[in-house]
Amino acid sequence: MSIKVIGTGFGRTGTDSMREALTILGLGPCHHMSEVIANEEQKRLWRALAKGAAPDWSELFAGYASCMDWPSAHYWRELIEVYPDAQVILTWRSAGSWWESFEKTILAGISQLQDQEALGISLIAKQVFGGKAHDRATAIALYEANVAAVMATVPPQRLLVHKLGDGWETLCAHLRVPVPDQPYPNRNDTREFQAQFGLGRRR
Repeated sequence: MSIKVIGTGFGRTGTDSMREALTILGLGPCHHMSEVIANEEQKRLWRALAKGAAPDWSELFAGYASCMDWPSAHYWRELIEVYPDAQVILTWRSAGSWWESFEKTILAGISQLQDQEALGISLIAKQVFGGKAHDRATAIALYEANVAAVMATVPPQRLLVHKLGDGWETLCAHLRVPVPDQPYPNRNDTREFQAQFGLGRRR
């Protein structure tokens, strides 16, 4: 199995809804941080990559047809070269809206981590955000820089910028598949994320 769709958007841009959408469209299983959290072997492999191991993408994505969210989104530059036939999707929301969601969910979760090898620290906090994930201005600047880099690098005919609320039509047109007869997924909103990781009552 080869990767057919590559996600380049940061976490909290609708990546879990997109993961479910791709699965509905027959482009799953879709790799996502939730897969790493739930699988000890995935955790071992991606932690090793974050520490500098040479990537074996066929092993890292064994059994998957698409990828969204971190950790894979951090490596999108490599992935678009390794999988030249894969379509690319940039999940997007406004930078201010993204920060508001990120701060209440992923960042709050990272703040509770004790394991320094956890991807939340070793990859997201240290590599994606250069150790400044808690700094709003820095985080937003890096978010916007990633969006700009994707749009400048990926050929327009290969890239779909999928904004929150866009639904099925543009996605299915980009992937050249029929629009399913069911609502576009709406998964893992802030309340769901906080409940899953016990963050809702923390200040």
